[in-house]
Amino acid sequence: MPVEDNIRIPGVPSIERPAVEEPTTPREPLPPKPDQQGPEAVSPTGSPTGAPANSRTQSGQYLTTAQGLRLGDTDHSLKAGARGPILLQDHHLREKITHFDHERIPERVVHARGAGAHGTFRSYGTASKITKAGFLAPDVETPVFVRFSTVLGSRGSADTVRDTRGFSTKFYTDEGTYDLVGNNIPVFFIQDGIKFPDIIHAGKPHPNREIPQAQSAHDTFWDFVSLHTEAQAHTMWNMSDRGIPRSYRTMEGFGVHTFRLVDAAGATTLVKFHWKPKLGVHSLVWEEAQIINGMDPDFHRRDLADAIESGAFPQWELGIQTFPDTEDQMFQGIDLLDPTKFVPEELAPVQPIGLMTLNANPTNYFAETEQVAFHPGHLVPGIDVTNDPLLQVRLFSYLDTQISRLGGPNFAQIPINRPHAPVNDMLRDGMHQTAVHGGVAPYHPNSLDGGCPFMAGQDVGAFVDVPEEVAAAIKERRNPTSFDDHFSQARLFFRSLAPVEQDHVIQAYTFELGKCYEAAIRERQLMALANIDAGLCAAVAKGLGMPVPGATVQVPEVEPSPAVSQLGGKWPVAGRVVGIIADSESDLALVASAREAVDAAGMVPLVIAPSGGVLDAGNGNTVTVQRSYLTARSTEFDALVVAGAGTPAPDSMPGRDAKAGEPGVALDPRVILMVSEAFRHGKAIGAWGPGTPVLDGAGIDQGAPGVIVGDGPEAVIPVVGDLLSAHRAWDRFPAAGAGS
Repeated sequence: MPVEDNIRIPGVPSIERPAVEEPTTPREPLPPKPDQQGPEAVSPTGSPTGAPANSRTQSGQYLTTAQGLRLGDTDHSLKAGARGPILLQDHHLREKITHFDHERIPERVVHARGAGAHGTFRSYGTASKITKAGFLAPDVETPVFVRFSTVLGSRGSADTVRDTRGFSTKFYTDEGTYDLVGNNIPVFFIQDGIKFPDIIHAGKPHPNREIPQAQSAHDTFWDFVSLHTEAQAHTMWNMSDRGIPRSYRTMEGFGVHTFRLVDAAGATTLVKFHWKPKLGVHSLVWEEAQIINGMDPDFHRRDLADAIESGAFPQWELGIQTFPDTEDQMFQGIDLLDPTKFVPEELAPVQPIGLMTLNANPTNYFAETEQVAFHPGHLVPGIDVTNDPLLQVRLFSYLDTQISRLGGPNFAQIPINRPHAPVNDMLRDGMHQTAVHGGVAPYHPNSLDGGCPFMAGQDVGAFVDVPEEVAAAIKERRNPTSFDDHFSQARLFFRSLAPVEQDHVIQAYTFELGKCYEAAIRERQLMALANIDAGLCAAVAKGLGMPVPGATVQVPEVEPSPAVSQLGGKWPVAGRVVGIIADSESDLALVASAREAVDAAGMVPLVIAPSGGVLDAGNGNTVTVQRSYLTARSTEFDALVVAGAGTPAPDSMPGRDAKAGEPGVALDPRVILMVSEAFRHGKAIGAWGPGTPVLDGAGIDQGAPGVIVGDGPEAVIPVVGDLLSAHRAWDRFPAAGAGS
């Protein structure tokens, strides 16, 4: 095995390298890979079993039926003679086909496209002053499972679409399961949950054609949000770079709603939850996202799994903004019960209360990521809800949807959903009941089961609903007047962005509205933009070739919140992917040195060569190839290093690869495409030796921002890492912002 193969390159499908010939010697099933972990082995009622996490996987050396009957053949149906009809008595055929026909369950109506990971949450204890929640006490470590997702697309849609992302965390605490079910955007489209079917119906594919998939760039979405203007704040976040994250690992998370924390004395504090990624908040650029959707629609889920497999464990700090629990539940003029509003961090700093680390991939997507069931009503003592009208509807809706998706009320007994706390719920029977309940008295009070289960007091961890006083009021269908401001927060967000980020917002609105067929819808949305920012409206109108409307609503001036901008910081580069272009002209000793330097910095080096296999200099220096010119594209890499001459590969012909040019060109067009795309997308680019002329061939100025040319990897790789810590070479973008 070449020495460089000791560098951890993610993507290996099995714990063992397979043999070329079909194995025939019976053996037990292979264990999971080191990066994989199944749900903890607790019983359906939360009792520890002591079994390993993979105890639920298949066992035994031989193929069997579901009943454990060993089989000698699974390739041929039972027939009346070799050419005769298949017999009805073929029990194995019937079981195999019947189970296959029923493999699928209803996908989620929203958040169908997801990826998950296991991990741990360690509390700093800083929240223990305002909550009695046990998992937030000092140094308590709690197992977690996290599911990231897109909202609009079906389960088979692409990852890097412009959309809101789900960020949901299941805490397996010893006081019961707590679910923090959030998004990567702190505001939502609607103020009242009764409107949720409307916004989702508007955003989903048109019902007559079932297109477009996983997109908001169509008439029904913009028809709704331009009429229902409370959606403008969320739409502004979606049109920003927040709508196309670089990775789940570089995505912020929010609880969206205002919650209550309750201390041991019953005192309450209002809070908003934030997940802050240790790698910083970073995004794709629009062209990059579009290319990825074609090249690798699994980009985000692959990135998450690969990072964990390569040891670059993603981390987020959980933080809270705290507010006095006043009667009006307002803070600095912001209604804390309005889910279309966020509180700028400059007004209420985010206080870190714990660290989450995702350190294991699921062993089975369906069993874990697909079947995990979240619910905002899964609470623990010390955390309670508020009267946010969107949250109130979610408390009903989530439970209802799990019953539909997972076949009945016993979804909590599915292994990934099982609590790590004792369960004695008196809930019985129903579809998919896997517990074997004892006793004869599943009712309260009883004496036949000795009175068990008993009611708990606060001294032994009972959940107590906050005894909030409800003011005298009239039963009516309306919002408070404090919900009426639909534009000031959209203005606040837009004006808080750096000019290059504002350019991306302008581009997004222009693209999305340009996809709308009806001119009236474009005109109506421009009227909304006029109320948000005149410069933004004018720039979008210019791109659409439409008149610029004037504002129709007097919106107060706002103080920008620099915290919402993604620019200006330096961040760790763990798990970032660096492509190293090499070929027969490369000094392979330097290429090997570059790989080691990239790996030592915590990044992932992938060698790109004219073809797959191994580069061999014939002098004992060899380098294993991870990508060929055919399989590579710039979008997979956060940075590129050119260590080869880019001479045409043997398959450099349009008949083999449409990205390749005609024979006789001096440089392989696919190398030029990779490098020029990376430059256009603001990525760090390094080169040495034979790679330097490749930059010239791609028309790249060697003195441009984010381009480093040196004598070898010792001069180039550290600078590339430093450039990556800012995510992109932002100086390469001649940003104009909304003032142009």
